[in-house]
Amino acid sequence: NIEDSVAAIRKMGAENGFGVDVTADPVFFTDATLKQYKAIVFANTNNEAFNSDIQRDAFKRYIEAGGGFVGIHSASGSERTWPYFWTVLGGKFSYHPKLQPFTVRVTDSNHPSTKGLPVAFQWEDECYHLEYLNPDMHALLVTDPTKLDDPQRAKHPWELVGNSLPLSWTLNADGGREFYTSLGHKKEHYQNPILYRHILGGILWAMGERD
Repeated sequence: NIEDSVAAIRKMGAENGFGVDVTADPVFFTDATLKQYKAIVFANTNNEAFNSDIQRDAFKRYIEAGGGFVGIHSASGSERTWPYFWTVLGGKFSYHPKLQPFTVRVTDSNHPSTKGLPVAFQWEDECYHLEYLNPDMHALLVTDPTKLDDPQRAKHPWELVGNSLPLSWTLNADGGREFYTSLGHKKEHYQNPILYRHILGGILWAMGERD
């Protein structure tokens, strides 16, 4: 789904007047390179995103300087040994039950990433459970985890989220503007107007172009 998410973001840029550069090489994480951008998007990244602490430090300075950050779906599984990244993204991937349909509820319909979305809608995806959730997150989309077919239900962090499992949120962590959505496993969903508008609104917000 990386290819499809990247193609969708390129299309968003072409339609909304912002440039999109794409790389899978962490060597580009330098102060000089990052300062060119209003937002960095981790589009379905997973595991180690950086090769060195020098690159991690450049990413941290970018966030501290007010940079925007967007994480899509498996981005929450990136940098699993770096607590700073968990704080900025909002949490760290724990597990997901099998791909299945579930009901998504909008908790803030005024945010650019949720404007125009149905108040509740059916969605088929990998429903991500995260740990180390940042308590400062502002939830945008949630689902009721008790409705899921989930053999690992005991692992769910009930004490953190109860019956409203966050699926998407914003943060203003360490000076930056951060948006994350756990939706987006299926390739074809990047052409679905719901996910397309949701991600576009999140990117524009992280860039500081929408509030």
